[in-house]
Parts: sequence; structure tokens; C-alpha cells
Amino acid sequence: MNYTADIKKLPRHYVPQNFVITDWPGLEPFFIELLERKIENKEELEKWLKDQSELEAVINEDACWRQIKMTCDTENKALEEAFTFFCMEIQPKIQPYADELNKKLVNHPLTKELDADKYFTYLRNIKKSIELFREANIPLQAELAVMQQQYGSISGKMTVTVQGKEYTLQQAAKFLENPDRKIREEVYYKINERRLLDKDELDKLYDQLIEKRNQEALNAGFDNYRDYRFKELGRFDYKKEDCFKFHEAVKQHVLPLVNIIYQKKKEKLGLDTLRPWDIEAEPANIKPLQPFTTSEELIEKSIACFTKLRPFFGQCLSKMQAMKHLDLDSRKGKAPGGYNCPLAESGAPFIFMNAAGQMHDVTTMLHEGGHAVHSFLAHPLELNGFKEYPMEIAEVASMAMELMSMDEWETFFTSDTDLKRAKEHQLERVITIFPWIAVIDKFQHWIYENPNHTHEERTASWVSIVKEFEDDVIDYSGLETFRSNAWQRQLHLFEVPFYYIEYGIAQLGAIGIWMQFKENKEQAMDNYCKALSLGGTKTLPELYAAAGLKFDFSPDKIKVLMDFVEKEMNK
Repeated sequence: MNYTADIKKLPRHYVPQNFVITDWPGLEPFFIELLERKIENKEELEKWLKDQSELEAVINEDACWRQIKMTCDTENKALEEAFTFFCMEIQPKIQPYADELNKKLVNHPLTKELDADKYFTYLRNIKKSIELFREANIPLQAELAVMQQQYGSISGKMTVTVQGKEYTLQQAAKFLENPDRKIREEVYYKINERRLLDKDELDKLYDQLIEKRNQEALNAGFDNYRDYRFKELGRFDYKKEDCFKFHEAVKQHVLPLVNIIYQKKKEKLGLDTLRPWDIEAEPANIKPLQPFTTSEELIEKSIACFTKLRPFFGQCLSKMQAMKHLDLDSRKGKAPGGYNCPLAESGAPFIFMNAAGQMHDVTTMLHEGGHAVHSFLAHPLELNGFKEYPMEIAEVASMAMELMSMDEWETFFTSDTDLKRAKEHQLERVITIFPWIAVIDKFQHWIYENPNHTHEERTASWVSIVKEFEDDVIDYSGLETFRSNAWQRQLHLFEVPFYYIEYGIAQLGAIGIWMQFKENKEQAMDNYCKALSLGGTKTLPELYAAAGLKFDFSPDKIKVLMDFVEKEMNK
């Protein structure tokens, strides 16, 4: 199958070419027309669906650009106001119409004539939206959309001074790779002490988010926000009990490997005790990996790496570069983290990240690049709703790309020794991230099962969960204060609640694709592209099957995959 990155902006047939969203009165007539339109036959129904999809794409893209611009510059008040205006003045007015349109579709006699296979997941999502919709939740959701972004504004202002120079926390993290242990310890303390300065503000923000989310769930008739959110996220194929089994499997099958990794690190560094500021370090005579120096170099090397893997992958990044859909540098006033934002009309998504010249940045770029390829592959699908794929497959797209691309990492490293170190770093990360995923997920279950907790209870719960998944090697003594609020560095808790177990499930899927890749590269990449090009038109187990995988994150499956990664590491 030939895929193309020569993406074209969707032509408008329903919304005028020059239409721009400025206010609600300009937008409302489209919704009124769709709601009042007579539908007499199946062709008219499909035309109605396409017109509605086009309107959705126009609105989605507008909202995305408002968010992208604001995260790129959190100190620009005008950009923040444009985003807030959309959340408070436009989105809340769309929701009642969207609900009416959903009901019009589900209740229309001709809907039964639509191709059952083609529309199954689409209609399932529509029904789910109808079930969850409550008028009382509209103002709550508007407030939440704005409040969630405050995390980026607070974090974006955090800087520390090292050796007389100001750095963002992302930039300062590169000192944790410094061979000088004193510098590492000093910077570790500076970063964590800086985080503590905003501890109370972030605590207060989280309290408000929990309160509003809990109310949203109660309004919709759920016992707690967790159960509501599982439904909202479309988790049709697994339950909370599966998440609890995943937590136990991490303790059983992953923690022993984590201990081996950290024990080797301790021996390699020649240390009596391994401290948290030693994790990213190399022995004194070995320089930290420096895969690139500027963001221009990072994108050039990423394009070269992707192109060698499969030309289509490289073309996707080149297209985004040509469209200026990349903002990769870390700087003061920029929100933390990294993301790939699909753009419903343009087709070519936007990658945002905070690069500071580390190996970790290469992984982030390749990860977001995998998401970008997914956006390109799903873009040709007929309806906007067909492109709304589950996060459990979206993260397979990104994490499998990290692993498959390792074969072409000589674009980043000229020496074999550095290349080997980079691959070791990647595989160690594949394993050591699992306990953190389990911690964040388990913490969220506790938070929303106990929404009326105090700060003391929250801290106690966090510390106890962290201890459950703690390795036996790193010495954390004396760092209790820093560790007790370490959850505040995880933006998902603030911005996208309950979105974290997906990384664990998808990491297993990615390892499965990598196993295929080791046996037959072209076949594995064909399966990868085939699954991603289906967007959200199939169920999660069907999407995994298209990629040559079984949707399974049981303890037994985790053990098999961990054994495989351990074997690859030992090579």
C-alpha cells in the first residue's frame, strides 16, 4: 500500500472558504441548518454527516491553534484570552446543539441503513456522548478546560540559575548527566526546591480540578469521576480491575528488572550508594550523549532517521517542517511537556516539545513523530469522527516508532560506542517507566475514589503508593519532602485525568510490534501503517489485530514481553 505525506487541506463544501470563527452568532446558523435539515434518503443522510464533519473539522482546528499558540507562549495575555474565549463563550454553546444532532442521527429511521461495519464504532461513540451529556455539566466543562491550562502557565515560569545562567527546568535537567557528582546533586536540589515554591499553588489548583470533576460525574449519575471518565474515554474493552492487575504485574515482572538495571548503573559508576541524581549520569571519563545541539539539527537528523526507516515517515516530518508545524526548543514562558496535535482541516499535525540537547529529547521527537505519522495516515478517512482513535492505539504509534527507529540511530551518533549507549538508554527507559505509569494510575484511582480527602491524606496516599513500586537500589534518604509532592510534575494529572495507563498498555503493544520488526522489518511496518490508517473505525482489539497484535495486558503477557526486552538488552 502506498501512503502519501502530500497532504492537502480539506476542501470546504459546506462552510464558506473564507469563514473564520470569531464569535458564536457567526457559528450558530450552521448548527441550526443541520438540525432543521430534512433527510429523505440514505444519500442525504450521508451528505448531512459529511457537512457536520466538515463543520467539526473547522471548529477543532480553530480550537487547536488557540491552544498551540498559548502553550508556545504562556506569557502572552492575548493568546490566553483567545483560548479562554473559545472555552467559555463558544464551546459551551456548541454542546447542546451537538447533543441534539447526535440524537437526530441515532433516532433517524434511515440510520439503520448505514453500513453497520463502517459506522459501528462511530455510532457507539455518538451513543456514549448522548448518555454522558448533561446540561448542568456545560459550565463545569468550560471552567475545567480553562483551569487545566493553568498548570502550563505555572510550570512555564519555573527556572533555576546554574553557574550564573538561568535555565528552564527542562534545560537544567541536562546537568543531571554531568560527570561531576557535586554539580548533579546541586542541580537536583535546585530543580526540586524550585518546584516546592509553587507547591501550594498547584495543590490549590488540583483541589479545584478534583472538586469540579467529581461534580461532573455526580451530575451524570456516576458514583465517582473515575467511572465517569472511563466511559468518557471510551474504555469499552477493559475495566478498572484490569488496571489493578496491571499494577500487580508491574510489581511482579517489571520491578526485578528495574533492580538489575539500577544495580548495574551503580556498579558502572563505582558508587557505594546510588542517589536519584546519579540515574542519568555516566562514569567520570565518559561524556554525556549529545545527539544534537540545535533544534534545526534535531529535526534534520529525525527526518534522515525516519527516511531510512521508510521514506514515507521522513516525508511526514519534512511536510510539517515546510508548513512550520514544529516548535521544539525549551524556553522561558513556554508550557512544559511535549505533544503532537492533529489538525483536522490542515491534515499535517503540529509537534510541540522542550528540547535541551539530551538523548531524552531524541526519544520525545521520535515519539511525537510516531503520533504525527498516525495523524497523516488517518487524515484521508471520510468523517472527522472516523479519525478519533483510542489512546491505547495512539500510543502504540509513538512508542513502536521509538523502538523501530533504533535501527537507524546512526544518524544521531557517529561512534558505535555512543550508538550502543543510546540503545541501552532506550531499552532501560522502556522498562523503568512501567513503575511510574503504575504509580500515576493507581494514585488517580485513589484520588477520585476519595474526592474529599485532605492534603495530608493525599500526601500519605502518594507516598505509600510510591513505596509500593520502589526499587531496592536507589537511596532516597533525606529527600522525603521532594518525593512527597513529586506527583505535581506529572502534567497528565492536571490536564488529562486518567490518561496514563495507556502508556503502559501501548508500551506492551509497541514491544509486540518490535518483536515482529526483529523478524521481518517490512511486514512489521506494513502492519503498523495498516492499523494506524484505520483511525478509529474499528474496535481496540480489531486495531491491535490489524497491527498483528493481541489486545492483552495481562500479567502473563507482560512477563513474556519483559523477558524479550531483557534478552535484547543483554545482547
